[in-house]
Amino acid sequence: MFSVSAIALLAVGIVVVLITPGPTNTLLASAGLRQGVRRSLPLIAAELAGYLVAISVWGRFLAQAAHALPWLPALLRVAAGTYIAWLAVDMWRAAVALPDSTQKASGTLRLFIATLLNPKALLFAGTIFPAAAFVLWPAYLLSMLIFACLLAPIALAWIAFGAALGRGKLGWLDPAKIQRGASVVLGVFSLTLAWSALH
Repeated sequence: MFSVSAIALLAVGIVVVLITPGPTNTLLASAGLRQGVRRSLPLIAAELAGYLVAISVWGRFLAQAAHALPWLPALLRVAAGTYIAWLAVDMWRAAVALPDSTQKASGTLRLFIATLLNPKALLFAGTIFPAAAFVLWPAYLLSMLIFACLLAPIALAWIAFGAALGRGKLGWLDPAKIQRGASVVLGVFSLTLAWSALH
């Protein structure tokens, strides 16, 4: 169905986008900070459910729209590449907004809605997932299985990050260096998306 290189590209794209700081990851880290890892675990299911719904809806819409507008997928890749490049520059220049202990703990419904409205879902549906995933059931199931297998440990890492902050175990951590490293990864990924759109 998919070649090994296509699966590897899908996996890399999923990881790069999921590890990027954003509203969902901030809520996960905040929950880890306020509630600890064990009590925050149900939020992983809420994030997965939010993404599954949003990606599926966007993917079906874009698959239908691509028949009438064949140039749409390439345009989305260029737009996504530009957005990610802007995000990389913005992340390099701005300070990382880390959660603090005064923030309200995240509930599953709140996290589900935040994920449902997360622009990353459109990015996944329009550029990261293969077009076949929204036309053929086996391709859809395989793509979503890969997505779920990668989302769970990344979400857990964000929760654990917040919990470690709450215990004061990351005093040595320099948020600026983390931010700049993430911005470089995003910049490289944006070039990859632009290249795939033009070739």
